[in-house]
Amino acid sequence: MTEKEKQQSGELFDPKDRELTADRINAKKLGDEYSSIIYNDFQKRERLLDRFVAMKGENVVIEPGFSCDYGYNIIIGNNFFADRNCMIADSAEVIFGDNIFIGPNCTFLTTSRPRDPETRNKGLMTAKPIKIGSNVDIGANVTILGGVTVGDNVVISAGTVVSGDIPANTVK
Repeated sequence: MTEKEKQQSGELFDPKDRELTADRINAKKLGDEYSSIIYNDFQKRERLLDRFVAMKGENVVIEPGFSCDYGYNIIIGNNFFADRNCMIADSAEVIFGDNIFIGPNCTFLTTSRPRDPETRNKGLMTAKPIKIGSNVDIGANVTILGGVTVGDNVVISAGTVVSGDIPANTVK
C-alpha cells in the first residue's frame, strides 16, 4: 500500500513520501498562482480553482491567501465564500455544504500526530475528514480539527477552536 493510499484510508502515513511531497508542491504553486490573479478576474480564478479542488459548486469565491495541502480532497458546495488567508490541510476529505461563509484567517486541519512519542518521532501522521453542513457561518480566526462534523445552520464564533462535532442549529 502506498503512503497516499494509507493517507486516504486514515492509516498512519509518511508525509515525506515522494508522491505526497510532489502533490503538496503542486498545490502550493497553484495556491500562489491563484492568490496572484488580479482581484476582478473572476473567470481566471474560477478556472484555476477547477484545476486543483476535487469538486466545487456554483458561486464559489475564495479570497487571496488561500492555501491547501493537496486540493484533491476538497469538495465545495454552492454559494461558498472564504475570506483572506483560508488554509485547508486536506490530507483527508474536507467537505463543505451549500451557503458557507468563512471569515479571515481560518484553518481546517485534517492531520494529527500520534500521541506515542516513538511513532511521532518517525514523522508519521494520520488524517481524519472534516464535514461542514449547509448554511454555516464561520467567524474569523476559527480552527476546525480533523474528525469534526458541523451540522446545518451553525454559527461558529470568531476565535473558536472546534475539536468536537457541532450539532445542527447551534451557535458555538
